[in-house]
Amino acid sequence: MPSTLELCEKYFGTQDIYEILSIEKTVSDKEIKKAYYRLSLKVHPDRVPEEEKQIATEKFKVLSKLNEVLTDKNKKSLYDEKGIIDDDDDEGKLGTWLELWRKIFKPITKEDIDNFKKEYIGSDLEKRDILKAYTSGKGCIDYMMQCVPFMDIEDEPRIKDIVLQMIKNKEVPEYKIFTNEPESKKKRRHKKYTKERKAAAKEIEKINKKESLEQQIMKKQQERSSAFSSLIDRLSQKYGNEENESDDPEFDISNLYSKKKAAKGKKSEKAKKESSAKANDRRVKRGRVTKK
Repeated sequence: MPSTLELCEKYFGTQDIYEILSIEKTVSDKEIKKAYYRLSLKVHPDRVPEEEKQIATEKFKVLSKLNEVLTDKNKKSLYDEKGIIDDDDDEGKLGTWLELWRKIFKPITKEDIDNFKKEYIGSDLEKRDILKAYTSGKGCIDYMMQCVPFMDIEDEPRIKDIVLQMIKNKEVPEYKIFTNEPESKKKRRHKKYTKERKAAAKEIEKINKKESLEQQIMKKQQERSSAFSSLIDRLSQKYGNEENESDDPEFDISNLYSKKKAAKGKKSEKAKKESSAKANDRRVKRGRVTKK
């Protein structure tokens, strides 16, 4: 079975765990937690399409292990001094890590994402992510779109200016696939993201409609419940006896229904007797029914 460091190399392109989390060795536990949280959001198995879940799960396992190492003084010291990560007893820990992740971090709301986006766009953190995505993808903008949070087709001119400035400052090498990207490749990318955006908009519309329908159903249920309560009140006022029934602790609406049923039964019995009396007034002669 591959070691954690080999998996780091496989999924993140380096065995330097500080580089993976984009932090320095001297950062505080709070900064480590923030870095882990930020990166794990990108690869959490619950937050990616079905076809990406397998790879996302493996990446999440690696990140969870790195977080465990860096938040344990002994394990961190072992890695800092010897470059070693102890992989014993790691098998079967994914469920525990996922559960721990959910307990540590509150559910993400749209407001949380919007607020983070406002802070992220134009920040030094975004520039570091752009630099890393550009160099790791060797200038491929499609690759950068997948790696840089919130990067969309509208952001291409802004991000391209940032990278061109980095190239000018000799911070990164120049890749022709970036500076002279074929127009056909650009069109395919724009077509793909436009299609995905429309699909996402439809899904959001479905969710909103579903929520609206649920609200309407709940409203109808509340109205029916209120109407039934009002009906019971009116029946109680109409048939209740203030002197006897209303003061009787055993009187309830079921007594009212029982009395109405009994009255109906008496009426039915009386009708039967009258019908029987009429029948006795008739005679059957020669197959004919005649009156007296």
